[in-house]
Amino acid sequence: MSKSTLAIIAAASAGAGAAVTAAMYSLRSQSERKLDTASRTISTTTTTVSTNATSAPIPIPSKQIFTPPNQQHGLSTSAPAALGLAPVDPAGLFEYGFPGPVADIATRQALISSFDRRLRNPHWVIEHITPASLAVRDGDRKHSVFLEDDGVPEKFRAKLKDYFRSGYDRGHQVPAADAKWSQSAMDETFFLTNMAPQVGEGFNRDYWAHFEDFCRRLTQRYPSVRIVTGPLYLPKRDPADNKWYVKYEVIGNPPNVAVPTHFYKVIFAEEDGSGSAPGTGKVAIGAFVLPNAPIPNEKPLSDFEVPIEAVERASGLEFASKLPVQRRKRLCADTSCALIIKDYADRQKAFKAPGPNAGALVKGSGGR
Repeated sequence: MSKSTLAIIAAASAGAGAAVTAAMYSLRSQSERKLDTASRTISTTTTTVSTNATSAPIPIPSKQIFTPPNQQHGLSTSAPAALGLAPVDPAGLFEYGFPGPVADIATRQALISSFDRRLRNPHWVIEHITPASLAVRDGDRKHSVFLEDDGVPEKFRAKLKDYFRSGYDRGHQVPAADAKWSQSAMDETFFLTNMAPQVGEGFNRDYWAHFEDFCRRLTQRYPSVRIVTGPLYLPKRDPADNKWYVKYEVIGNPPNVAVPTHFYKVIFAEEDGSGSAPGTGKVAIGAFVLPNAPIPNEKPLSDFEVPIEAVERASGLEFASKLPVQRRKRLCADTSCALIIKDYADRQKAFKAPGPNAGALVKGSGGR
């Protein structure tokens, strides 16, 4: 891992990453309190869940006490704080609606995604691949089309027109090639909630494609591979004042979709657990952060390996909090983290989109 990558992620931990982390822990602290309403018990989540592109109602954070004003007997503006009686009721605002943040969760056949309404990109997308899933080839991406996700409210949605002539590819987070086992499963990888703007030549159609192929080849060594992929917005030092700033482009007219500065993958390669008790097998973990920029194919993948904690701090997410340390192994120490370079360029030309609804070049090689 390069020193510059470490420095950027470290800065993100103190900047953008820390802000997201603080927000998440703020919500977590709220969840420690109990929610008691007159009508019903409210769910413990701040997400909406979509399995068929249908919007779900926005929930209220759970386990929080709402005391109706008429139950605050004997309360006055001079009531001493020692009595534990507050002269205000901030939670009353929730009668008008919960402001968020809300993560739109979509559960599909080959993936689960969490969508960031503010940046119009996923927080994360999860997939699972096995030798059996990759052996079936019933899907063909030539039958798939890019789709806006109706499960996300229209005002927060990424649009097909945002990518049109933007100069960026609609970059799959879960590749279409990982869902060839079913045409409908492959089609679902084309929702824009599984996309983020990616540099085309030198990245999405080259180094990133080889990285995706590396993940698939891991199934030759491991019977089960789980992958979490998502965007990052990392700071960069300005040489003018030596300070760190988060800066990213926003595409669309009006500006709508943020362009990530980096992308991460966290890989869980699960060993064969046969002959051992359930939940005791070893898991080889690899965490990688790549810049959203052209990368020479000769660049070693190991240069982009980072500790999983670095991705967690930069993203505000947690990936292995329930996986005991004694079950973990380092992926690149357990197997070779080397890319096999394939030529995707010629096949890429077949997927150039003609109209505004097609956006930038379609991602992939005809098989990705």
